[in-house]
Amino acid sequence: MSVRPAAGGWGAEGCTVRFTSARGVVTALSDISLAVPRGQVTAVVGGDGAGKTTLLRVLAGRVTPGSGRVSAPDAHDMGFMPSASGVWRELTVDENLEFVGRAYGVRGARLAARRRTLLERADLLDAADRLSGRLSGGMRQKLGFCLAMIHEPELLILDEPSTGVDPVSRVELWRMIAETAATGRAVVMSTTYLDEAERVASVLVLDGGYALYAGDPRNIGSAVPGCVVRGAAAVVAGQAAWRRGPETHAWFAAEVPAGSEGVADPDMEDAVIALTLAHDARAADPRAAT
Repeated sequence: MSVRPAAGGWGAEGCTVRFTSARGVVTALSDISLAVPRGQVTAVVGGDGAGKTTLLRVLAGRVTPGSGRVSAPDAHDMGFMPSASGVWRELTVDENLEFVGRAYGVRGARLAARRRTLLERADLLDAADRLSGRLSGGMRQKLGFCLAMIHEPELLILDEPSTGVDPVSRVELWRMIAETAATGRAVVMSTTYLDEAERVASVLVLDGGYALYAGDPRNIGSAVPGCVVRGAAAVVAGQAAWRRGPETHAWFAAEVPAGSEGVADPDMEDAVIALTLAHDARAADPRAAT
């Protein structure tokens, strides 16, 4: 059921979602909370199976949590863009916009005005008569964004909108996302790109349905337990090591090993990897990484 937000936005509070599969009961989300304020972009970050899409579908009312509370506008005031863009490939760009617009009651002069505004922002005016199935991947994603925005929703939900998109289209998508938030709308998106997560006002990092961090992306480094190191000690760290360009970095649950160079303030990439490793260590041994 849709309810009004408690204070200046939308979101989820203490939501748990479990699915039954051939492997038994799988926890997709475990006591997850996410605030989605108006006027800013909020990101949900994590790898495959982290729970990003499930959380967005909870917000969109497409998945009902077993416990917890969801604050969201009515379905008519939400825009949802799935990871596959949500575009009908057998329809032209214009036909897609008309079809979705009419579904939301957008017709006549309003539809014509929204069509022109959105296609201009997406640089798709010249492709209005082209079949959507013949668009490039980046153009299809931009059209999917336009479809989600055709009815000027209060809450815009984007599931990995820039995955597989070329760099130029990715920049254009981000411009449209930022412009939407600047109008006072609430925008929440999932992404696997950590450089995108650095641009948002607030980020939630998920791993296997559990929250690893929630808050300002600029402060995520302070949430890392133990230490991130680089240099010789990182090279011998085994499974806790990863490459950063020409360097090897590693996470240690305890103090910085002798002879190694510590990373005083890990950036987003180092922090997310280290938080994931710490979570895995705690799952394997609850006494570890405390």
